Amino acid sequence: IRIESPSLAPSLPLQEDFVYHWKAITHYYIETSDDKAPVTDTNIPSHLEQMLDILVQEENERESGETGPCMEYLLHHKILETLYTLGKADCPPGMKQQVLAFYTKLLGRIRQPLLPHINVYKPVQKLIRLCGEVLTAPTENEEIQFLCIVCAKLKQDPYLVNFFLEVCLQVYFKTAKNFLRNGGNDLSTSLDELNVTSSPEASAIRLNQDYNLVNSLLNLTKSPDGRIAVKACEGLMLLVSLPEPAAAKCLTQSTCLCELLTDRLTTLYKALPPSVDPLDIESVEAINWGLDSYSHKEDASAFPGKRALISFLSWFDYCDQLIKESQKTTAVAMARSVRERFFVGVMEPQLMQTSEIGILTSTALLHRIVRQVTSDVLLQEMVGFILGGYREPETLTGINRHPLRHRLIEHCDHISDEISIMTLRMFEHLLQKPNEHILYNLVLRNLEERNYTEYKPPCQEDKDVVENGQIAGAVDLEEDPLFTDLSPDNTLSNQEWLSASPPISPEHPKNDGKTEVHKIVNSFLCLVPEEAKSSYHVEGTGYDTYLRDAHRQFRDYCAICLRWEWPGSPKSLEKCNLEASFFEGHFLKILFDRMGRILDQPYDVNLQVTSVLSKLSLFPHPHIHEYLLDPYVNLASGCRSLFSVIVRVVGDLMVRIQRIPDFTPKLLLVRKRLLGLEPEGPIIDHMTLLEGVIVLEEFCKELAAIAFVKYHASSTP
Repeated sequence: IRIESPSLAPSLPLQEDFVYHWKAITHYYIETSDDKAPVTDTNIPSHLEQMLDILVQEENERESGETGPCMEYLLHHKILETLYTLGKADCPPGMKQQVLAFYTKLLGRIRQPLLPHINVYKPVQKLIRLCGEVLTAPTENEEIQFLCIVCAKLKQDPYLVNFFLEVCLQVYFKTAKNFLRNGGNDLSTSLDELNVTSSPEASAIRLNQDYNLVNSLLNLTKSPDGRIAVKACEGLMLLVSLPEPAAAKCLTQSTCLCELLTDRLTTLYKALPPSVDPLDIESVEAINWGLDSYSHKEDASAFPGKRALISFLSWFDYCDQLIKESQKTTAVAMARSVRERFFVGVMEPQLMQTSEIGILTSTALLHRIVRQVTSDVLLQEMVGFILGGYREPETLTGINRHPLRHRLIEHCDHISDEISIMTLRMFEHLLQKPNEHILYNLVLRNLEERNYTEYKPPCQEDKDVVENGQIAGAVDLEEDPLFTDLSPDNTLSNQEWLSASPPISPEHPKNDGKTEVHKIVNSFLCLVPEEAKSSYHVEGTGYDTYLRDAHRQFRDYCAICLRWEWPGSPKSLEKCNLEASFFEGHFLKILFDRMGRILDQPYDVNLQVTSVLSKLSLFPHPHIHEYLLDPYVNLASGCRSLFSVIVRVVGDLMVRIQRIPDFTPKLLLVRKRLLGLEPEGPIIDHMTLLEGVIVLEEFCKELAAIAFVKYHASSTP
């Protein structure tokens, strides 16, 4: 006599119930003649629900991980396979919806791992292929729920993804067989090392779209129903992050993921109006890809093309987040695809065109996505697209090596002020991105050898001077003919600076090559002659604001540059190639040229030029500090520095002041109007010059504050 195990006895009624409900479903197909009646008019949905409830109850009553007889029955009798067939035929009408819901609930409610079982993952694979076949299908909602539960299961157990790459594995085995047939005897080539798409079998199989889970989700991202599309995007987000190398390879080589991302970007970019106001591009609220639910009717700040702009920016945000979440191989492949197919293929021709409206719109869009990008891998590709990969010092004859970089830098000095300002803003935001190549390519590679300095070996006399607090060979500004009006009243004493800032530690001994900070600070503060200063007549325009801003910004810049392991002090002059001819590079050349014209160009342009220069001078690199912030650097013949450019402007200003009657009162009136302290009145002569002088004075105060904050940071242990 066979004695039942007591643990099995209570589940016999469950199994009988389970079999009863399944038989009821199969009998419906044997007995019914009317297969046109919808499934909701039958008892099938109720039987399926009961079967699920029984399976859940059975699992709850048993030891964890133990398979009960009902589950055994489901697996052994290939119930999922049969349901798949019924769902595919959609017989009776609506059956596909029922089957999808059954699979979804089964995978979601049963805790034990089902997917590794061949009688589960095979029908699951087949059902995946049915999803996304038809857009706006009545089953779309159930399809996306089912696909997302499969993705969630794979996220829990990433190795399971290998069950969904069967065709990739077939390619591998075919390749291995061919290899043996052709006399090869080293089968150590792993799936990882095989280039899946290079063999003829692979290209034939590519048509079968082997990573069907991805392909079905890709199809559903095109759904006109926004909720379905977002769920599909979320599913892809889970899949790209799986750490399995075979899945990553399959994802990028055997699915259309990269193409879909970039083709959608291209379509949405091309759907934008040919001219969008740059201010609208800049001010449209922060975009989050999952919340692309814009309603034109509800929007008080609507503008032509806003819907299209939000769609483009939110899809760009999705690509950015997807790359950020992805496994490394997948991330690199997707970012390269965005660069080649979208940045180079679509954006570059727009940025290189000659139509001013076209240049302005495309630069504003580039500026927006530079600000928006957060993925390091996509940022790297964007930087390569904008600047190229060159790292050796620039030459004047070779500045066109990367045509887009050349064109964008030229646009910083465009005949159109709007284009100049927008391009300068783009570079300003680019410089604040956490990527070492940006600053190196634009500036640092040209300062590497410090060949802007003239090296004089120190003699005893110079050593004495250094000990007295001055650098060997430095020019004393107080003896410079431009600064004959320097009186103690015009300078700011070290004590005044210290009272406006955190306490400073005892200064470094002067033989470490640092000029006393108050001399540097006062050099900048005394650049603008007394009659050209207007800030002390107006409240709230003192130095403390600049000090606070410089302190905060410098801290932020140090955080960005921390990983780049920059040296703490300049490269020793003995090791520098001072004979090499110095060229500041295309970017600084344009900035210095524009700075040199500060008295003759519009106020808004001046604000933007000085803003980029002050951002550059904040970087904690010793060569940048020396070249942009040290007035006492001994410049080599024919070289210019930021300080020398400003000195030249001041020389020109002093000549021009003599020709303008009532210069100082006019200057003060212009400053008050700019600050809104004085109503707009009659036009003042020499308006551009007067506004330029105000920007110059403020810029010198800002540079003085930055120099002070940087010195203070470096001298605090």
